[in-house]
Amino acid sequence: MKRLLTSIALLPSGLRAAAGEKHLKRRLLRLTKHSALLLVVLGVGGMLLAASGIIPIKASSRHWALTDWFLSFAMQRSVATHSLGIKTPSLHSLDDPSLVLKGAGHYESGCSPCHGSPQLRLPRVPAAMTPPPPYLPPKISHWEPEELFFIVKHGVKFTGMPAWPTRHRDDEVWAMVAFLRALPALDAAAYRKLVNGNLAPSLDVPQYGLPRREDVPEAVTESCGRCHGADGRGRGEGAFPRLAGQRPTYLYAALQAYARGARHSGMMEPVAARLSREEMRALAHYYGNLKEAAHAGSVPDDAAAIERGKAIARRGIPSKGIPSCIDCHGPSATPKNPHYPLLAGQYARYLVLQLELFEKQQRGGSAYAHLMRTTAHRLTQEQMYDVALYYAALPPTAGN
Repeated sequence: MKRLLTSIALLPSGLRAAAGEKHLKRRLLRLTKHSALLLVVLGVGGMLLAASGIIPIKASSRHWALTDWFLSFAMQRSVATHSLGIKTPSLHSLDDPSLVLKGAGHYESGCSPCHGSPQLRLPRVPAAMTPPPPYLPPKISHWEPEELFFIVKHGVKFTGMPAWPTRHRDDEVWAMVAFLRALPALDAAAYRKLVNGNLAPSLDVPQYGLPRREDVPEAVTESCGRCHGADGRGRGEGAFPRLAGQRPTYLYAALQAYARGARHSGMMEPVAARLSREEMRALAHYYGNLKEAAHAGSVPDDAAAIERGKAIARRGIPSKGIPSCIDCHGPSATPKNPHYPLLAGQYARYLVLQLELFEKQQRGGSAYAHLMRTTAHRLTQEQMYDVALYYAALPPTAGN
């Protein structure tokens, strides 16, 4: 090497530079070849190691502490990076009780079997997973709302946590974020009340036309009643729709649409997919035949908005190609297509959300859902609000 450098030094400057560059290229070429060979050896060695079957994949062996740390670190950094562009609603809106309530019902059925709850901290089966799903209340404060949104929406690889069942319902994912932020402050009693409400007592309330307890479909007590109530009146101000007195044909078609993924909802799709056609018919008949003698919630008091909504509902907006609402949804003495939902007495907040989802083409639905897309797209936000208030102010029986 010394003699090579001496020889190069005796050459003219131009030749010395060329010789040095040529030597450097030869060294880089040799290094590249050695590196490629090393990668091939490592790859072949890894394949042989995997093929030997000696790598332990048993969950009972757990991760090494170093592996556990590395996976957790990689997850934290990935979530922090990929959640940078997410626009977070105001923290005040995430504290909305109806939004928290909406997330609570799904957490009990979709999340607590793995992550536990204040009622049951460590479920036995998921505790044997590797890595085991964490108990969430102590973990929530470590994540920002947009990070929680990213995790809930997309799930986490190599942990068994799935992505949200549909990519079309960010509103539902934010509801889960709202509930998760409230979860650390809940004890067992507060959690049970938030998740189940008055499910058990409502089964014995006679004024809503409820059948005898033994005639209530099993799915009502297992899942449906948690959100919609056994009396079909829903819970909260629009967190869930009122089902009592709704057309059974519409309810059955809606359950079928949820089950096949045609109507988008990460909360409803898994529930409906577990139901048989007979169970769907029983639920539709049960809720459709409940008597609703009062409004689902408080009656709107914005008289001007209600009048504007009334005009749209009755006459439509011909200049914008918007038909009247009553032609399909009533109230009217003329019988309507039983596949169309009744809107009288429904929660205004729920109706506005449905119109927004139709406008963004994120709702889906039965074979008739496409009829609403062009209509919703032509309505302004104020007009959606006005029509929703008009229907919310009507007595539920006005739709029949």
